[in-house]
Amino acid sequence: MVAMTNSAAVLADAAAYAAAVEEASLAAAAYYATGESALDDDAYDRLARGIAAYEADHPEEVLADSPTGKVAGGAAVGDVPHTVPMLSLDNVFSAEQFVTWTASLERRIGRPVTAWSVEPKLDGLAVAARYRDGRFERLITRGDGTAGEDVSHAAGAVVGLPERLAEPVTIEVRGEILMTNEQFAQGNAIRTEHGGAPFANPRNGAAGTLRAKDRAYRVETTFFAYGALPLPDSGELGEALAELPHSEVLAYVAGLGVHTAAGTAVAPLRATTVEEVQARVDGIGALRAALPFGIDGIVIKADLAADQQEAGSGTRAPRWAVAYKLPAVEKITRLLAVEWNVGRTGIIAPRAVLEPVEIDGSTVGYATLHNPADITRRDLRLGDQVMVYKAGDIIPRIEAPVVHLRTGDETPIAFPESCPQCGSEIDASEQRWRCTRGRDCRLVASVSYAAGRDQLDIEGLGSTRVVQLVDAGLVADFADLFTLRREQLLALDRMGETSTDNLLAAIETARTRPLSRVFCALGVRGTGRSMSRRIARHFATMDRIVAADAESLQRVDGIGKEKAAAVVAELVELAPLIGKLVAAGVSMTEPGATPPPDPGTEEAAAPATADAGAPGGDAATGSALPLAGMTVVVTGAMSGALEKLSRNQMNELIERAGGKSSSSVSRRTTLLVAGEKAGSKRAKAEDLGVRIAVPEEFAELVGAFLTAGEEA
Repeated sequence: MVAMTNSAAVLADAAAYAAAVEEASLAAAAYYATGESALDDDAYDRLARGIAAYEADHPEEVLADSPTGKVAGGAAVGDVPHTVPMLSLDNVFSAEQFVTWTASLERRIGRPVTAWSVEPKLDGLAVAARYRDGRFERLITRGDGTAGEDVSHAAGAVVGLPERLAEPVTIEVRGEILMTNEQFAQGNAIRTEHGGAPFANPRNGAAGTLRAKDRAYRVETTFFAYGALPLPDSGELGEALAELPHSEVLAYVAGLGVHTAAGTAVAPLRATTVEEVQARVDGIGALRAALPFGIDGIVIKADLAADQQEAGSGTRAPRWAVAYKLPAVEKITRLLAVEWNVGRTGIIAPRAVLEPVEIDGSTVGYATLHNPADITRRDLRLGDQVMVYKAGDIIPRIEAPVVHLRTGDETPIAFPESCPQCGSEIDASEQRWRCTRGRDCRLVASVSYAAGRDQLDIEGLGSTRVVQLVDAGLVADFADLFTLRREQLLALDRMGETSTDNLLAAIETARTRPLSRVFCALGVRGTGRSMSRRIARHFATMDRIVAADAESLQRVDGIGKEKAAAVVAELVELAPLIGKLVAAGVSMTEPGATPPPDPGTEEAAAPATADAGAPGGDAATGSALPLAGMTVVVTGAMSGALEKLSRNQMNELIERAGGKSSSSVSRRTTLLVAGEKAGSKRAKAEDLGVRIAVPEEFAELVGAFLTAGEEA
């Protein structure tokens, strides 16, 4: 019997051990050959650890097919010999195990290790690229470590693997070929357009792409070098490489024009102590969710050539390097059902119901499905084994069905024929289906959203009170809130004089909210709080927004051709509601915003500057604003003068002061406002050299706008 725990499989007897060896061998064969293993990475690791534990207790029962001690689980094959064995890595799974491993290494070489190289463990396929006199010659998979498969035919579609090096050297560069998130999405779109099943995950996509021949389409992958070694006729270069620290070898390879992780947020780092290594491990782990490619751990290597040579290698792995594995963010589980939920604007959104599975420390029972077209494109079926992905706080999503695990019992997913909420007809003319009643289908949700803190902020108007108003026939849309009379509210249950007067006062205050809040309350599809602020600051008044055509809307930062057309169509639908808001005396202007020039004027004909229409910008003065031209990210708990501001209010403050608010740190970020428990965003900002300010410093920088915001 095999019992799975969070750390390892527990094998009760010899029969369970034999079954585990067979399962692991089959999984390894599929994993290293095509990426289509029946086990996800975490499950395979636990099974392998269970096999190793059983063999340690029963050395006399070790089977010849056991994957332990073998490169690639002993399953991969190839016919091109490697000049030097291409080994796997041993794993550790905690800080304690890493400390034990370092102590073992230092005992083996008889001295402390004074230099470490810490780099991401990329989730791809290990390959060796051979260059002769600076020209690409051959690309070989790892195979079983002694020989691999020639996949040179695929090299032309591998980003980061040049046809010619910067110097005419003879060298073998080793690294990983993977699919970035963008390449994975593009690859699946191209593949399904040509009638193929989508890749289950990026690793599966990279493996399949690398081995595919004579395809009618091209799918890109990316190469990241992690080392280099001389070929037999490398000459003096071979001797030089043998003496260089690993970190300098990587720098040399990058200088030849080969892609490394040096330009990423998780660039290889040289550390001198175990404490520095652990800090970098924690830093890379914190950045994992934001990376544009998958990693499943961190590789730690003794950096000095002398340490590596003295430590040596075993039959399976070098003794001077180890993989520090991170918790799995990808698991295989079963798709049990699909729920169809209706949002506040009438959008009908499918949600996958999954057999519960633990991913990255939490139990996942649901996952995102975008729309019916996405379900059809992925060919998802009820009962499918599906690859589910979750990283950090990102909502779990289904990557693809694991097609090779189908049994024939899977059934098609039934799409709704009428609105699941109200039974009305469905508008299926676009990819995202919608109830023909639109917002009226979910009136309570629509009004509650408009009254929410980040929109009109009407205190005392929760969902329960909205239900009362709707049931009493007093509210058919949120504009009706501004025509409510005192006697109407007093007639409702649990509405006394005090609560009635307080609610009416809150509604009166909401009447004076800036245009950006009113526009956000409309819930225009394709816009949110940040986009609503940009639109309001660009046009300054509601009548200019309503009169804008798609071309004019595209001048707003972040609005492309498709979104502009959708916003125009949505505003036509919302025209009656906007008219009611105007009649009710609701504010339709954005304080401090300068409207764009009217079409046909000299100013309108002049070329736009880079900052024209920028959120929070001032068309007249531009640089007079303290955050002009800056992209600002806020993270962690605010303190001092900023303590009571919601994140949306912080973003409003940034844009009033001339900046652009963003939710993620990148090379374009100018400033990170970091409060307590800033976490991964602070780590990434430090890694990228982004300026970091504490809340008090930021409050001083935008003091005048903070005061103005409080008065408004």
